[in-house]
Amino acid sequence: MIQETFPMIVGEEEVLNERELLGKVENGPMMNGADSVRFIVIHCSATHADCDYTVEQMLRDHKTRGFRTIGYHFYIRRNGIVTRHRGLLEVGAHARGYNRCSIGICYEGGLNADGKTADTRTQEQKTALLELLWKLHKLFPQAIITGHCELPGTTKTCPGFYPSHEYVF
Repeated sequence: MIQETFPMIVGEEEVLNERELLGKVENGPMMNGADSVRFIVIHCSATHADCDYTVEQMLRDHKTRGFRTIGYHFYIRRNGIVTRHRGLLEVGAHARGYNRCSIGICYEGGLNADGKTADTRTQEQKTALLELLWKLHKLFPQAIITGHCELPGTTKTCPGFYPSHEYVF
């Protein structure tokens, strides 16, 4: 069931109202405000669908790439658990050229048995993603839901499906 009013749970955190959600200050640079969010970008972790890719592994990998922390705002594990890694208005590190105007969501998986990009979302991930997108759409109704592969100028194949076709609110 999708909860449409506050308080709501976003990334395992109870949020009492919109101001609390948007006003959380993290450690990184912030966007200019809620109107800055023009895109909600869906990614995959580019890992095999049958292998665990924990938050700890993602943190290690992102730090190895020079990020101070995980670049996505949210991560959805195969079991549907959603974790939050950046404040909503904190600039992400997930889509070069779009980080200052987007929220990044990554789901665990994205590679089939042959190592090719594919939509490997579990039913739990699909449900969690839909709920998260619904909540974000309520906060940022002007934001376009898109896949990393759908952003102009990118050559990425993730997330393995076309969110702009699937999620139209």
